[in-house]
Amino acid sequence: MTLVTQLLIAHMFLAGTIFCGNILIWPTEGSHWLNVKILIEELINRNHTVTVLVSTGSAYITANDNSSSVNYEIYKVPYDKSKMLSIIDDFVKLWMYEKANMSFFQFYERFSSLVGEVNLMIKKNCNSVLKDQDLMAKLQSRQYNIMLTDPVTMCGDLIAVTLGIPFIFSLRFTPGSAAERHCGKLPSVPSYTPAFLSELTDKMKFSERISNIISYMVQDYIFYSLWGQWDSYYSEILGRPTTLCEIMGKAEIWLIRTYWDFEYPRPLLPNFEFVGGLHCKPAKRLPEDMEKIAESSGEHGIVVFSLGSMVKNLTDERSNVIASALSQLPQKVIWRYSGNIPVTLGENTVLYDWIPQNDLLGHPKTKAFITHGGTNGIYEAIYHGVPMVGIPLFADQPDNIIHMKSKGMAVMLDINKMQSQDLVDAVNTVINDPSYKENAMRISQIHHDQPLKPLDRAVFWIEFVMRHKGAKHLRPASHELTWYQYHLLDVIGFLLVCLFIMLYVTMKIFSICFRKCHLGRRKQKKH
Repeated sequence: MTLVTQLLIAHMFLAGTIFCGNILIWPTEGSHWLNVKILIEELINRNHTVTVLVSTGSAYITANDNSSSVNYEIYKVPYDKSKMLSIIDDFVKLWMYEKANMSFFQFYERFSSLVGEVNLMIKKNCNSVLKDQDLMAKLQSRQYNIMLTDPVTMCGDLIAVTLGIPFIFSLRFTPGSAAERHCGKLPSVPSYTPAFLSELTDKMKFSERISNIISYMVQDYIFYSLWGQWDSYYSEILGRPTTLCEIMGKAEIWLIRTYWDFEYPRPLLPNFEFVGGLHCKPAKRLPEDMEKIAESSGEHGIVVFSLGSMVKNLTDERSNVIASALSQLPQKVIWRYSGNIPVTLGENTVLYDWIPQNDLLGHPKTKAFITHGGTNGIYEAIYHGVPMVGIPLFADQPDNIIHMKSKGMAVMLDINKMQSQDLVDAVNTVINDPSYKENAMRISQIHHDQPLKPLDRAVFWIEFVMRHKGAKHLRPASHELTWYQYHLLDVIGFLLVCLFIMLYVTMKIFSICFRKCHLGRRKQKKH
């Protein structure tokens, strides 16, 4: 065995030992958890040890929800699963049915109330971990190398700072993206960077730029008024004056669950990485009953329809409008729906409580995807190149569908206003107008044409931070500046003072010269 071979084997052995890390997870409920599960599985496959902090009141995360290789640290909270599900249901109802009949101030009042309830529950979670000395001592003794957390659910960063370990954020966006802009110092140019949830594109008219500025201001106000309430709690736990934003700003890496196939071009920082579609994978064979439906669809193919996991049912009126529209399509329709069976349901439509969405979208018979616009579903459609009909319901979903509409691979409808013919026309448009499929395939090719797969890129940065015990060299110096230094207000003020002094001195000199000239002329006249 040559010396070179021995060195290579030694290098591989040492690299393998370095990569085996001890990782702590502070998860967020719903679709956020689905993305983290994929990351957890891949980290375990690479021989990392993963521990997930789970409350007894979790709505979607259970100790048997993943591989047995995952360590679940379960902590008790003074509420049960039904409380979390009830609040989620209230959020859905507010956005789907109540918002349309409310003024902005009525909506904000109700939204603030629900956020207050959520913050109270999250604070109970925080207390159950941070104020449990035995649990914190146990976590400290395990010597974690890194924490992976979602900033939508506060305290993961606080736990990491308390334990003295670096942390990484995994997120789609924070409320109003204010944390990315103000806490992560991500540049955001309002003239061509639409505010999150504004439903604008990067090509804005004058009136839209005005609307965009207002959106930024409103979202900043909401962030600082609702999420700013955490400042006192963070200060109490750390025993020193601090803010939620200051602690969030300590994140080593921000893993954003989108990519340039979805996003509009805008400035990024080196510690912000796009990993959109990390959960996507090649389609597997469908269950036998679904495969029969697909194969029996003939040249017309199938349409996949899902409004996500958080919407269990619709009103009877809306479900009948939708079912009537689907019955008029020549395609077979596979619809994920668990509500009352619509009386207008056609023979071409089959209802399921759950569907293998990724596998269906990857089936060669699939012609279109009717979706609520959740990021996970949109990325599966992008991955497989399937055009969409978007029926957004709440939160970021309208904004997501606008992105896809602007890129030419989606048509958007209003759940509360659309009639059966509107849905029929929308599905026929995305199937029969070849530009939608062409755009879907073009965006899909962009998604696949990356130097690293999104999942590999996400894991790389997690391992990078573990190897180097942080990534401080990627954080901009703006974190060390005050708000007035960041906006150059001190420099502008200094230059204005200098300009004022120069003008004052110039005017004084001019005034003296003018008086001397004036006196000289008067003396000449006297002589």
